[in-house]
Amino acid sequence: MGFIFSKSMNENMKKQQEFMLMNARLQLERQLMMQNEMRERQMALQIAWSREFLKYFGTFFGIAAISLTAGAVRRRKPAFLFPVIPLGFVFTYQYDLGYGTLLQRMRGEAEDILETEKSKLQLPRGMITFESLEKARKEQSKFFIDK
Repeated sequence: MGFIFSKSMNENMKKQQEFMLMNARLQLERQLMMQNEMRERQMALQIAWSREFLKYFGTFFGIAAISLTAGAVRRRKPAFLFPVIPLGFVFTYQYDLGYGTLLQRMRGEAEDILETEKSKLQLPRGMITFESLEKARKEQSKFFIDK
């Protein structure tokens, strides 16, 4: 009689373990999907910000370029045109970020770094562990009671 009871308990325990494993996997998949969704939203917000900034900066750049060119021609001093050069670089960068291929090039470079320069990505003192966190917490805690 005890054998039948323990056999039933073992089957129930196995089913419970399988259920917990499936549940943990489902939870992990949901977390990964949520993190990816948040990353995509943040990137979309960054692109939208760049496009909006480009509208205002483009207007400023256009007015500044026309004014500086007119000033250089009127006063016959080409030095007035020098501020247009760095402003042009900023304008080009923002345009490339908002409408160009800058993000794809950055992603490609990041993938290359992950594949070929792994040593540059390591944290000082290595990966954080539970033991190191507990040690730091115990050192900082004034009310720690060791059980």
